[in-house]
Amino acid sequence: MRTASVNRRRILGLWLPRLSTDRVERALPQASTGSPADAAPPPPRVVAVKRDNALVVVACDARASRGGVLLGMPLATVRAMHPAVDVIDHDPHADAALLNAIADWCDRFTPLVALDGADGLLLDITGCAHLFGDEAKLLNTLTAALTRQGFAVSAAVAGTAVAARALTRGGSGLIVAPGDELRAVAPLPVAALGVDDTIVRGLRRAGFKTVGEVLARQLTELAARFGEGFVAVLRQATGEDDAPISPRRPAPDYVVDKNFPEPVATTEVILPTLLALARLLIAAMERSGKGARQLTASFFRSDGAVRSISVETGQPVTRVEVVQRLFAEKLDALADPLDPGFGYDLIRLAASVSVSVAEAQRGFDTTAHQAEDVALLADTLAARLGARRVVRYLPQDTHIPERAALAVPVQHCPPDAGDAPWPERADEPPLRPLRLLQPPEPIDVMAGTPDDPPAKFTWRRVLHRVVRAEGPERIAMEWWRAAEPGLTRDYFRIEDEAGARFWVYRDGLYNIEVTPQPDGTGQPRWYMHGLFA
Repeated sequence: MRTASVNRRRILGLWLPRLSTDRVERALPQASTGSPADAAPPPPRVVAVKRDNALVVVACDARASRGGVLLGMPLATVRAMHPAVDVIDHDPHADAALLNAIADWCDRFTPLVALDGADGLLLDITGCAHLFGDEAKLLNTLTAALTRQGFAVSAAVAGTAVAARALTRGGSGLIVAPGDELRAVAPLPVAALGVDDTIVRGLRRAGFKTVGEVLARQLTELAARFGEGFVAVLRQATGEDDAPISPRRPAPDYVVDKNFPEPVATTEVILPTLLALARLLIAAMERSGKGARQLTASFFRSDGAVRSISVETGQPVTRVEVVQRLFAEKLDALADPLDPGFGYDLIRLAASVSVSVAEAQRGFDTTAHQAEDVALLADTLAARLGARRVVRYLPQDTHIPERAALAVPVQHCPPDAGDAPWPERADEPPLRPLRLLQPPEPIDVMAGTPDDPPAKFTWRRVLHRVVRAEGPERIAMEWWRAAEPGLTRDYFRIEDEAGARFWVYRDGLYNIEVTPQPDGTGQPRWYMHGLFA
């Protein structure tokens, strides 16, 4: 086999072989303290799923593994070996949620964290290890913390993702020097490569038990028998080739964080810490001529839980006091306040989205910066109420009433959105209500003839008798914008005996678009679309 080339990337592979059973055990109440001799040992625990009309084991704890239970073993066989076995139904959604939570916690080591199957993670620690001492200290810190949280974990560091993944199956704590992947993966079983089971069975039938035995063959022979994809995996395992990992989320543009020697849990410490981090973040962005459009504060608890809150802005943020104001509003408006638990040992502030800003000369005219003040007000309201609840209505080129205005979050509006012209309202009183019901509500109408305005109608279980009516105003749907444009509407402005005024319409032209049937069905439907003030 060829000599592996030196790879500059460093990947930390993380494998949680008992994720399912660890999740169940962490959820169980802690046993009361007492004499260990008097306590009965807990039964082995396995996780089973139905495959081919039979229950098979897909995960087991350490007790079951020491008792001879193997993955893929039929549950009936396990019960014969251990009659008191504790069987748990497989819950892949709960396992995935837990793995994602662990991945969130791993963000404290590197922003580039990728999922590796249903029970593993890949961390790109290139350029990050020195922040924790070195690769060995980083790996030990990570594995020790996960072990304290109740997880069985195996971790390894190598130059490629495939090599790191394979090494975690060979033992925990392995660190392969750059260019030494070939020697490290050679004694591993072929199943450690993570390739398809059919390839593993084919290799075993051919007499290949280890990766080194496979690498002794010509790659052309392997490609002809098992495909080019398998050869690509081999090349990545030995460091000859590489493929980037796919992080769960893109890395933020700017990140600053604060580690605490002892966990903190009080607001008197958290808010000043955010302010200090904001100063560092703004200073770093200012040197690059950048401003933040989205900011995210992450709080890493000492027990492994992570809580994040984000704020968006309509204009790039370049001032520390704006960051402080937005996060203060966001924290005050949280329906579920931050639960510090036993405290936070790391607080991070990141600019998830940043854009270039241009310095502008400020004058003495107090009205010159009204747009900036309005944008700051919108950002503050959005931080407290939510971005989707602070909107601006933009006019649309259409005659369909419900499409005449488009509600867009203020922070997502283009800079010239306020210049869009609205049609002038020359009618007095107004011919249409300012606010419409969405969607229009059906009403029961009694009219003199099919084309007449309503004589009385029932809306929301209340009968209204009509004393005045104007119309119809006929509106046809826009056939050029949809394959099925819909029925023509006849709108009426009506007033009842109490003086309330309504805007209703009949959906469909009688005997043209809607044809009544002898049994009374097929009549045009009536709808309430708005109320006049």
